[in-house]
Amino acid sequence: MGGCFSKPKPVEVKVELSLLEKEKEVDGLSPNGKASPFADCRPNGALGHGSDDDSTPLPLYNKPRDYVEASVCHVKDLENGQMREVDLGSGRALLIKEHGEFSAMAHKCPHYGAPLVKGVLSKGHVRCPWHGACFNIATGDLEDFPGLDSLPTFQVRVEKDKVIIRANKQALQSQKRSKPMARCSAVINSSTGFSHVLIIGSGPAGLVCAETLRQEGFTDRIVMCTKDRHPPYDRPKLSKSLESTAEQLRLRSMEFLQDHDIELLVDKEAVAIDVKTRSVTFEDGLRMEYKKLFIATGSKPKPMVYNGKEVRNVFHLRTPEDANSIARLASNKNAVIVGTSYVGMEVAAALTDKAHSVSIIGIESVPFKKALGEKVGKAIMKLFEVNRVKFYMLNEVSEMIGQHGQLKEVVLKSGKVLRADVCVIGAGSVPATGFLKQSGIHMDSRGFITVNKMMQTSADGVFAGGDVVVFPFPPRHNKKVNIPHWQMAHVHGRVAALSMMGRPADLKTVPYFWSAMFGKTIRYAGYGDGFDDVIIQGDLDELRFVAFYTRGEEVVAVASMNYDPIVSRVAEVLGSGKTIRKRDVETGDISWLIDKGSQ
Repeated sequence: MGGCFSKPKPVEVKVELSLLEKEKEVDGLSPNGKASPFADCRPNGALGHGSDDDSTPLPLYNKPRDYVEASVCHVKDLENGQMREVDLGSGRALLIKEHGEFSAMAHKCPHYGAPLVKGVLSKGHVRCPWHGACFNIATGDLEDFPGLDSLPTFQVRVEKDKVIIRANKQALQSQKRSKPMARCSAVINSSTGFSHVLIIGSGPAGLVCAETLRQEGFTDRIVMCTKDRHPPYDRPKLSKSLESTAEQLRLRSMEFLQDHDIELLVDKEAVAIDVKTRSVTFEDGLRMEYKKLFIATGSKPKPMVYNGKEVRNVFHLRTPEDANSIARLASNKNAVIVGTSYVGMEVAAALTDKAHSVSIIGIESVPFKKALGEKVGKAIMKLFEVNRVKFYMLNEVSEMIGQHGQLKEVVLKSGKVLRADVCVIGAGSVPATGFLKQSGIHMDSRGFITVNKMMQTSADGVFAGGDVVVFPFPPRHNKKVNIPHWQMAHVHGRVAALSMMGRPADLKTVPYFWSAMFGKTIRYAGYGDGFDDVIIQGDLDELRFVAFYTRGEEVVAVASMNYDPIVSRVAEVLGSGKTIRKRDVETGDISWLIDKGSQ
């Protein structure tokens, strides 16, 4: 995972404002106690990181029109540990001061465009305020996920107490860059039924695995297979933006994959694996042998028992086509959502300004009760009710009734009958591992693949990651857990790739999750499974709060709405190996978690 997090220290630390300020004062001084007045251009990006401006001083005759240079502030305008977004005329950059020295890089997170100036600066990296991605301030390299791209960095120098940035105009506009990747040097016939690395699944785990292999210099064949018909796309957006096309959601184009010798086979569903012959058989009869295999097939909808399964216009949201159909069929009609999963609730929120009515059926008394606690769940439920959503909780579906084959009514076990023109089932998921039952690869009783810390399965040469695995989680004393987060899947893909290359890396990350509803975002970091108390600061009624989830006397997770960048701040503390005690957050004074480092 790189250097986003320091090595965990088995020591209890009471985190207070005074402690953090003292650390800042000690860490923030250069040897002479002053800001470093570098005599010439000081590149803050390392060589060979493939930035559009590769951060090396360029001679003036090398197309100076492609660059812009601007004085952006006085040397004393920024204190150590502070960041500022600055305008260079042709674009904006993020100026950072740490350890008495300045650095500059792109100001937007390449994942969803979050302003990094509102993020968290700590120990040589900036953490995104929205979803927790980390970027090295010297190189711009992505050090923790989500996202695929790194940031361009820019030259900084100080002249006569003025801070001057020199930047490539194209890099200022793009605000992102891809790490350089090796090409395949093996002479391969594309019809050959053998791949040195075979990846099943094109979600974030599979895609990051393939890209990491190329970034780390892997020059043999990589084939990625997916039962999807599209190149990799941003699946979490499906439930938030129902009218988006696969093209709008795509993570990498076919051209990008071809340019980096990552072969993608679409409409290819794996049906069997033979670990003895190291081969995978697909539904269309294709058989491919492998040297290393990575299984990242994700999850599939949890089976539901009800009458009327032949009725049309009942969806599990799996593809952009599903999302588009749901949006079209719900227009001025009656929509019913079955299940209070994040996907189900997001779809309900997205349909309120399209549908005539939106109803949600849930088996719990309150949405998100198990994940976020009853108080937070009730506050979110109230938000939905204010937006005309009707809840039918402690209930289940008995039957779907159609007219001319199309859905017209949903009958609940309570006897209640709901008018419905379209129904979306978001009642949870199970691992998509049914095709492994005869493979000999070890799975637990729920169908999750068990892997070690290097993402290796019980079978030689076979790795797995993402939603399909249970893996040893260091913060829980290496207890085997399943964390089906988009961000975590990225981490698994990278760890698996490095393991395949004989460069095992520790799984160093803090789980990070988000959900968006009615223009408001819930952010969540940590692993709160089994929490026994929730400490809430802020105002639940106004949906401006932070909730700390505790087990015993320790904070294990945090969730917030309208309280940025507090979740990223907590992720930073937890990621450093420090312990946040319950008593530290019960006082009501959480000023030590409110960022004061941006301008």
